[in-house]
Amino acid sequence: MNKKQKNLLTRIVIAAVFFVPLYLISEGIVPLSLPAPALYALFLIPYLTVGYDILRKAALGIRNRNVFDECFLMTVATAGAIALGELGEGVAVMLLYQVGELFQSIAVGRSRRSITDLMDIRPDYANLETEDGGMERVDPDEVETGSIIVVQPGEKIPIDGVVVEGASTLNTSALTGESAPREAGVDDTVLSGCINLSGVLRVRTTAEFDESTASKILDLVENAASRKSRSENFISRFARVYTPFVCYAALALALLPPLFCTIAGIGSGMALWRDWLLRACTFLVISCPCALVISIPLSFFAGLGGASSQGILVKGSNYLETLSQVTAVAFDKTGTITKGNFEVTAVHHSPIDEAKLLEYAALAECHSSHPISLSLQRAYGREIDRSRVSDVEEISGHGICATVDGVKVAVGNEKLMNRLGVPFQHCHHVGTIIHAAVNGEYAGHIVISDELKSHAREAVAALKRAGVRRAVMLTGDARSVAEQVARDVGLTDCRAELLPQDKVSCVEELLAENAGRGKLAFVGDGINDAPVLSRADIGIAMGALGSDAAIEAADVVLMDDDPLKIAKAIRISRKCLGIVRQNIAFALGVKAVCLVLSALGLANMWVAIAADVGVMILAVLNAIRCLFVKHL
Repeated sequence: MNKKQKNLLTRIVIAAVFFVPLYLISEGIVPLSLPAPALYALFLIPYLTVGYDILRKAALGIRNRNVFDECFLMTVATAGAIALGELGEGVAVMLLYQVGELFQSIAVGRSRRSITDLMDIRPDYANLETEDGGMERVDPDEVETGSIIVVQPGEKIPIDGVVVEGASTLNTSALTGESAPREAGVDDTVLSGCINLSGVLRVRTTAEFDESTASKILDLVENAASRKSRSENFISRFARVYTPFVCYAALALALLPPLFCTIAGIGSGMALWRDWLLRACTFLVISCPCALVISIPLSFFAGLGGASSQGILVKGSNYLETLSQVTAVAFDKTGTITKGNFEVTAVHHSPIDEAKLLEYAALAECHSSHPISLSLQRAYGREIDRSRVSDVEEISGHGICATVDGVKVAVGNEKLMNRLGVPFQHCHHVGTIIHAAVNGEYAGHIVISDELKSHAREAVAALKRAGVRRAVMLTGDARSVAEQVARDVGLTDCRAELLPQDKVSCVEELLAENAGRGKLAFVGDGINDAPVLSRADIGIAMGALGSDAAIEAADVVLMDDDPLKIAKAIRISRKCLGIVRQNIAFALGVKAVCLVLSALGLANMWVAIAADVGVMILAVLNAIRCLFVKHL
């Protein structure tokens, strides 16, 4: 509980200590007679103790010409009740309203903590290795890319990098939501925000602090609340119209019926006016829109927090709302359904030595960071001398042409061979087939295989259970490979050999086919997926291995690259939206009934308290269920 909440709790306790005996005296339960002026003065003590901040906000609203809000409603209603002699009810309304405010403040704090716990991933310092072999503690912002930092056991990794010495286990739960530690050794990539649990690591940084994983996550979290959903925007607009309306309705209720009755001779006197004024005060208390104004944003905030605790970062409540409507999902293959850990498994039809072919291919691809290029470099097994390579030309969707040691080398798919007019041999093995030509002559092909992610098949099945009617794979890989992967994971629709622009066209077609049936999500991880992630109704990026461009373009980021989290994200969003609708229907329904009862004189201040504070507490309790999403 923070300082502000403790202060409010103290005021509530003090006010309650004064109020309870005074109420018992005023109702004759305690046989003690007090003069009316003394009773008024004593009731003002708990009223002002617990409600002075509400009165102050109402006065500031009037001064700033922003009159109609819940503070104004509560001030007019409670002050009116006290002025009409309903001392106990007036003070009770203010007291219980503040109890509701305290309760919702604690609930908001709890949901906020689930998000701000991520702030623990922000490193306070970095141990920078100096030129003389020493170590200097510096601010992470001061560390340049390529520097060597030392991470001791128990410390956070401050900046993304690659381990150059040491081995350890890492706690990645703040990033991925998974409690199981991960092993890290030489040549492994480590992400900022992870906690080093055991050994000392020397890490060569691969990014500056502002571009590291921890900074990006914090930026996503801090900006998420600013992107409001349609439901939140509706409630904001509704409150701006609703609050003035009920104020004028209460004024009309206080003046018109007694005036009409007086003119018609039905009744007269102060008792008549007092009765209708009291009904108007009760009407104002009931009409206070706290339950809606508080619980709807809280539901989304809790939903964002619950998702982030599971390693699912949603960039705003508007995206959470869109995610709940997803009925079709399109997947990239490499790095999304498969691990992207390509390995050379065979070399076929090569008239030159296989090792020489691998050398040519690895050198030609040495400027690329694509997983296939990296697999060729690993298969080569020696240090790459880039000075041997010149005239590099990357042809999107085809491959690479380069000059290696004065020899013209072309490495790519069948389309590249056709483009160069080089006859080639088809391969009947399943995998990614890399054809090579040396000085315009076919030099054979290299078979590279990828591995399915452990949860890929389960993820597709989970999406179907979550109500996703259509799942499609879009890939630039060869058709035979794509179809095999699709069969392995249970996908019936697969589109292969696509260039980046072809993927966009396919998504356009899928959007048209899915129009009126829900939203389309695209899941990817590569730079070439960024345009498609932006074009789909909602883009989902793999955050651990995904490219910066993909993460930037996406609306949802899965921090551990687990495709099983896609269905979980959809279920979380649907639970959140279901709770939002429940709160809207419940709050409006109860208030509508009680407002009618109030206008008819069938509801007193205690009913008003139940309709306002009671509904708010129940709505807030319902909203914080969004936090409990672990077993969804």
